[in-house]
Amino acid sequence: MNNDKAKTIFSDYLSRKGLRNTSQRSKILDAFLTSGGHITADDLYNTLKRKNPDIGSATVYRNLKLMSECGVADEIKIGNKKTRYEQKYGHEHHDHLICTKCGRFIEVHDDKIERLQEKLAEANEFIPQRHKLEIYGLCRKCK
Repeated sequence: MNNDKAKTIFSDYLSRKGLRNTSQRSKILDAFLTSGGHITADDLYNTLKRKNPDIGSATVYRNLKLMSECGVADEIKIGNKKTRYEQKYGHEHHDHLICTKCGRFIEVHDDKIERLQEKLAEANEFIPQRHKLEIYGLCRKCK
């Protein structure tokens, strides 16, 4: 992912909303962009507080929400489990296999499934703008 482009998108979004791009926001964005996975707000907060004890958990939550709104992050909600966030901007589209026992995420991509979704939309005279496929079950370790 081009982190500089993601930072520009976030900064421009903050400006349009009339919000300042503070040093705390920059630290949160940097930590998120280097997290490399499906991270919860609590995980990100715990990572940040070791070097930045002045950053509160509410600030992390608010900024993850802003990152999602502008397209830098994607929220993944699984039932009543904690919302996870993954980098969205600059990453190729993929779907998820999600273990309901241990919470493991497996990123998958299949061109056949993508084409079938396109055909389904076309057959129903529907113009898709985005989609998300999540398959829930048990991973190799939990079955």
